[in-house]
Amino acid sequence: MTAHALAGALADDGRRRIFAAVALGSTSVAEVVQRSGLVARVVGTGLGRLAAAGLITGGDGTLAVDEASLRAAARDSRPADDTESTEDPVLRTFLRGDVLVGMPAQRGRRRVLLAHIAQRSFEQDTRYPERAVDDALKPWCASGASDHATLRRYLVDERLLTRDQGIYQRPAATADNT
Repeated sequence: MTAHALAGALADDGRRRIFAAVALGSTSVAEVVQRSGLVARVVGTGLGRLAAAGLITGGDGTLAVDEASLRAAARDSRPADDTESTEDPVLRTFLRGDVLVGMPAQRGRRRVLLAHIAQRSFEQDTRYPERAVDDALKPWCASGASDHATLRRYLVDERLLTRDQGIYQRPAATADNT
């Protein structure tokens, strides 16, 4: 079972109610009907779909959550760490792909992370209106670990972006600003 198959099997409210009823101890179709409040036809169809997805096992009178299948799915469906092993440990810790999952409290680590974001998001010496900067930073904030305005402020504070009258620019690299 893949994470996609799991999500698909539980995407329907009725199937979630059926799964919950089985997880809470209902072992027969009649018990699932009673506990879920759904009609028998819907319960029968939902049980078939949940069994096909590997979420439940057994037949009428022996229904149960397929815990082994769920454990295997959790083990096999871990997100791939798409960062290279040679990459900076700060980036491995605080990024998943191109999404920020946390912001380092230590300034030196935060600067490494911000320099990476600036380099990947903005061309040197290109002028960007604030809206374009926000649009470039929003995908980095998809996890909710930070927001684009905070990220923009950090980039300006660290002089990784300059701001003049609402126009932003990534300055040319210097010894202090790579």
